[in-house]
Amino acid sequence: MDEHTEKTLTAKNKPDDSRWYVIHTQAGYEQKTKTALEQRIKTLGFEEQIFDIIIPMKDVITIKQGKKKQIKEKLFPGYIIVNMVLTDDSWLVVRTTEGVTGFVGAGNKPTPISDKEVEAILRFATQEAPKFKAKFSRGEAVKIIDGPFTDFLGTIKSVDEDQGKVQVLISIFGRETPVDLDFLQIQKI
Repeated sequence: MDEHTEKTLTAKNKPDDSRWYVIHTQAGYEQKTKTALEQRIKTLGFEEQIFDIIIPMKDVITIKQGKKKQIKEKLFPGYIIVNMVLTDDSWLVVRTTEGVTGFVGAGNKPTPISDKEVEAILRFATQEAPKFKAKFSRGEAVKIIDGPFTDFLGTIKSVDEDQGKVQVLISIFGRETPVDLDFLQIQKI
């Protein structure tokens, strides 16, 4: 876990009755909703009841147009996690913030999640090296655009997202031959 996450989970100034709640937002507007909520908390003076707002994200590597690019991907699109003391007033501040569609829970009562669940989510978001996000799938027809088999056509036999590699079946002298290639070496037909 990073320094900010450690401080977030172990802050001493939070009361014992603060809990983590999952807030449903409009998909794609998580960051905008977080910013709006932070602004409302300051404006309305709720810093003593609403503490942390987290959008769980993970680093992944995508490959588009032959270039690797590291991006942050939301683990739970449409959701943010908020640490707060739930009162009628604090509930109203969060619930009436632009972009918030509601709390996750049974009926109208928000259901808190445990600190361990939040820690597990944040640990998952920060663990190991970034993964490749493949835009390829098994059985898909591709064209090799780099290496000794440039301009050969083939079919994807297997995809290894952890390594950023694919195994492509190409026809050499009338026989299907498997070739291991990097995501950057192929493109969809």
